[in-house]
Amino acid sequence: MSNREQNSENKQRALRSPWILGIIGMIIIFVTANIVMITLSLDRPGLVDDNYYDRGQHYEKNMLKRQAKVREMGWQTKVEEPEYADIGKPATYGFRVTDKAGKPVEADSVTFYVYRPSDQDQDFSLPMKQVEPGYYKADVTFPLLGVWDILVSVRQGEFELNVPSQISAGVK
Repeated sequence: MSNREQNSENKQRALRSPWILGIIGMIIIFVTANIVMITLSLDRPGLVDDNYYDRGQHYEKNMLKRQAKVREMGWQTKVEEPEYADIGKPATYGFRVTDKAGKPVEADSVTFYVYRPSDQDQDFSLPMKQVEPGYYKADVTFPLLGVWDILVSVRQGEFELNVPSQISAGVK
């Protein structure tokens, strides 16, 4: 057997080794996973605000001012969620807001924001209608199954208070 034939036979034997096959398999899995992750990240938008720099300016100072104002106002809030929110069917959400003394607050506007954590294109908002002093309602229809972040925003003059919540639509 010539030297060339021995080298060829050794190469073929090496390619049949479980160690070499394992290493090649791991490299293929690694490259495939990275291609999938890159493709998914390009397809789905994140929840980054378009004006992130402007909103972040003096964030801590503004947040401390807002927290002090909330304590000063003493508003008490409650989001009333339905027991179950089905897909494509309206679900009624209520929102109650009172002052320090427990009297209803008549806000200038109350807005119900709905955010889809996995898809910014599905985000929407609705104005809440005043049913009685300090009590607001909105009929919300979720288009997709899954988790939704909710934010009720109350405005009175320059003051704004945001109340967050979360719902799993279509899941009992």
